[in-house]
Amino acid sequence: MVDKSTDLLVGWLSKARNELVVNAVAFQDHITRTMLQPDFSLTDPLWRCKRKAARSPQARGAEVRALWRQDQQEEREYVLESSCPPLTLAQKLGLVASPGERLTEDEWMQVKARSVHQGESAQPCAICREEFQLQPQVLLSCSHVFHQACLQAFERFSRKMCCPLCRKEQYETRLIHDAARLFRHQCATRIQACWRGYVARKRYKTLRKSICPKDKQLRRRFFEAKLQELNDSFVRYCHTDTEAFLSDINRSLSSSRQVFQQLERKTVSEPRENDWDRIQSQVIQRDVRDCPICLTALCSSSLLPEACTSTHGHRPTVLLSCSHLYHQLCLEAFEAFTVENRPSCPLCRSLYHKKLI
Repeated sequence: MVDKSTDLLVGWLSKARNELVVNAVAFQDHITRTMLQPDFSLTDPLWRCKRKAARSPQARGAEVRALWRQDQQEEREYVLESSCPPLTLAQKLGLVASPGERLTEDEWMQVKARSVHQGESAQPCAICREEFQLQPQVLLSCSHVFHQACLQAFERFSRKMCCPLCRKEQYETRLIHDAARLFRHQCATRIQACWRGYVARKRYKTLRKSICPKDKQLRRRFFEAKLQELNDSFVRYCHTDTEAFLSDINRSLSSSRQVFQQLERKTVSEPRENDWDRIQSQVIQRDVRDCPICLTALCSSSLLPEACTSTHGHRPTVLLSCSHLYHQLCLEAFEAFTVENRPSCPLCRSLYHKKLI
């Protein structure tokens, strides 16, 4: 009886030991396949990542061309893990819970709607804290959004699949383009705003140049700018030799002055006797007593009988056709001093005929 119980105990112990060994192997396989990255090896004591083989330039060129063709195609969203990973031994034995079923397209739409409602794509990436812009972004089944490269780096660093925000494990990832579309819309909005601002500023400058403002200071600046533009255009279209240009203007003015003087000489005629009487009456009314040249008293018995008591003696007086009186000697000295062929009156600068009185 004792031998039979001993055999049963030994059999149970061996069975328990075998089951324990199987469970340990199953847990080790589960940890290796789920918790660690496939690039790590248990035989490497330093847990170094296996280096990938160097790619040839032809392979890199083919990859670039493939990416370019992918960008040229229409953007589409797809799940990165297209099929469920195989179950580990621990999951088959029931030691670890099996992963749930893959999300359907309707469930993904609900996850995406929840992500849009939370504004995940409009906010920076929670890992690198930078904007998504046109970089690839992934949507997790927990409705959180990250850069694809940032999520892969986080998984390599943490050595397990765990959401950086909610810590949910065994999630599914889906490639989306919401942030890229939002970034393109923002860029288009900025470009349109810059263009509209440029058009508005250009139109405003055109209106400022063509319409006079109502404000006094602005109106003054408007006319000053117009005058400056006219001066600049005048200088720009003028001859480069300014001195020659000004000398031509002086010659033109002098020739015009000579022409007018000749016309004036031709039009002036000698007064008649009645005209001289009228001119003498004008002189008597003005009561002129001094010569405008020497500023001494005039002596004329016919016009100014009271002025003949001058200390300078009697000097002949000349009456001009412009009704001005001078000493004869003073007027002759003035005529000799002038360079004109026919001098003008020292006071009114008009051509004259003279009469000794």
